[in-house]
Amino acid sequence: MPDPLIAVPDSELDELRRRIRATRWPRPWPMTGWGAGTEPGELRRLAEFWADGFDWRAQEAAINALPSHRAMVTGVPVHYLRFDGETADAVPIVLTHGWPSTFLEEVELAKRLARPSEYGDAGARAFTVVVPSLPGFPFTPEQATLPGTPTHELWHGLMTGLGFTRYLAHGGDLGAGISARLGQAHPEAVAGIHVLAVADPGDQSRPTEDEAAYVAQGEQWYAEEGGYEHLQRTRPLTPAYALNDSPVGLLAWLLEKYRAWTDHGDQLSGLGEDLILTQASLYWFTGAIAASFRPYWEHKHYPPGPVQVSVPTGLAVFPADLVQPPRKWAERNYNVVHYTRMPRGGHFAATEEPDLLAADIRAFAVLT
Repeated sequence: MPDPLIAVPDSELDELRRRIRATRWPRPWPMTGWGAGTEPGELRRLAEFWADGFDWRAQEAAINALPSHRAMVTGVPVHYLRFDGETADAVPIVLTHGWPSTFLEEVELAKRLARPSEYGDAGARAFTVVVPSLPGFPFTPEQATLPGTPTHELWHGLMTGLGFTRYLAHGGDLGAGISARLGQAHPEAVAGIHVLAVADPGDQSRPTEDEAAYVAQGEQWYAEEGGYEHLQRTRPLTPAYALNDSPVGLLAWLLEKYRAWTDHGDQLSGLGEDLILTQASLYWFTGAIAASFRPYWEHKHYPPGPVQVSVPTGLAVFPADLVQPPRKWAERNYNVVHYTRMPRGGHFAATEEPDLLAADIRAFAVLT
């Protein structure tokens, strides 16, 4: 039997629960809601469940049942999941998660792409799906040098090392940027990319009305919601000390985004409490929060240069995602052949709406 991916000792699990119960809570403000950050009542409720109701062992067993593998890519160890397609002509695709997620965000999407007949889509195109864990996130260690090998080059090395000479790429959040860089750097191997966000073009002259509205939307979002990003780009280690030491502090940092970026308003049902606490537990047990900030800091201090993607590109825009780029905007620096405005869903679409997203990836793949 292979070693399990994760086996948390009882002592570490007991220590997590002890720390949660011993939280030194701040005095409440004379206000309600989420307007100043994570709502205290919801955080307390979820923290109490984390300490006294959440079944980590069941989640641990489910993680260990996934098809995990490890590879060395140019000297860098990479953890990944591999879901083999149910047909002989399955199309290879690499799915990349973002922050504040883990590889678990992509699991339901991967299952639907690999084995569509098990999800009511008999006869639909199948994919062989590779889901790597980003460097510094659970369970791929952060690189030992700054900035290190670009993640898209690690992914290309992983895919070609697995024998895939031609493949697709999909991602949202950080994964969208990595997929774009992958398509830009290796058009000979990447048949197309399907993304949930696009990089700003270098040329922003003569914007259309929709483009101008999109730019204004982005500026408003950054002013009201982008504080985490600014901090993680400029002084990431400062909050990391606190978040790595306090499980409730860590949960508060993640929970605000899990709630704000889904298409379920004040409800957390878009992701589900078990997934939220499982991901928080993975960050905690692996001590990954500081390393997960590195992509933000590195992007600022080692700018990767402009994005110009020539391979076929599909863009799926979800209504509750952070921003909703119009097609014309994406066409400035991507070869957009497929554009979909989704009826529902948010930033974590692979978990929130895996059926919608799988269908859109299949529709895009026909065009590549």
